[in-house]
Amino acid sequence: MVSVKTSVPESVPSLNAAERLAKLAYDDMRRVDALILERLDSHVELIPELAKYLIEAGGKRVRPMITVAAGNLLGYTEDSVMKLAAAVEFIHTATLLHDDVVDESGMRRGKTAANLIWGNASSVLVGDFLFARSFSLMVEAGSMKALGVLSAAASTIAEGEVRQLSAVKDTSVSVDTYMQIIDAKTAALFAAAAQVSGIVAGRNAADEEALETYGRELGLAFQLVDDALDYGGRASKLGKSVGDDFREGKVTLPVALCIAKAEGEEASFWQRVIADTDQRDGDFEQALAYMKKHGTIDATVKQAKDHAKAARMALQRFPANEWRTALEDLADFVVERAY
Repeated sequence: MVSVKTSVPESVPSLNAAERLAKLAYDDMRRVDALILERLDSHVELIPELAKYLIEAGGKRVRPMITVAAGNLLGYTEDSVMKLAAAVEFIHTATLLHDDVVDESGMRRGKTAANLIWGNASSVLVGDFLFARSFSLMVEAGSMKALGVLSAAASTIAEGEVRQLSAVKDTSVSVDTYMQIIDAKTAALFAAAAQVSGIVAGRNAADEEALETYGRELGLAFQLVDDALDYGGRASKLGKSVGDDFREGKVTLPVALCIAKAEGEEASFWQRVIADTDQRDGDFEQALAYMKKHGTIDATVKQAKDHAKAARMALQRFPANEWRTALEDLADFVVERAY
């Protein structure tokens, strides 16, 4: 029997915004968990075993909670919202399984990556199973428009991942190109997770757009903070190895901003460590020194703050209540992770 733990203790001092949202959404998330447990079931034992390993590994389950919270913000908590929230979680988990195979990262959510335990083939195929389950849930939610939004997000995520893969070791990747990549691979699912609640709740186009904007801006802030943390954070915060992006030759925003300002010896350094992947002892520390010189980690966090502010602003059209406050605070928390 697979179990998924999302409980929040009754009394925890100094809960952060994500934990407060989890506490507020606890009852509805239990409904979502029941759906996840039901749809993870398979007579092929490896499928629930591997999926359970990743789903239970931690993470704040932010994406499905956004769907649940958006539904509550609109006063709509029917089963269709819970099914869409579960679908969002399955899409996200499937992409993580596939990403770890592509990235060859050793850690996921603070644990050994699933593909290192069960192998690449099993991880890819279980990811495919989760995608299939997500589409079943979308159909059951009974909204063709919501199905269209989430299925479009799933394909957009894949496109973003392919673009990022193509951009690995490419020092010519511009800031604009990188922002397009993360808009696709990260922000698209946040945007869809929020928008679909507005769709099934029958809200007007302006409300839908506001929720979509909230999710997209939140997702951009989330990814940019992850970019900054990969160079300025701790593995315990990231749930992955610090410096993974650097070792994989990924041109994330802190690197793109550095390359744009690099000349001479510094430009040669980025060509060697990123394009040529000729990395030596001390190179990561040298990369950090260049980032400090140009202030690119701080610039990345500032840009994340701007997107978090835009996310908050998108909610202003909705009545003030505890759910709007929780979603606004979540935008602030996404940036606070950088400190």
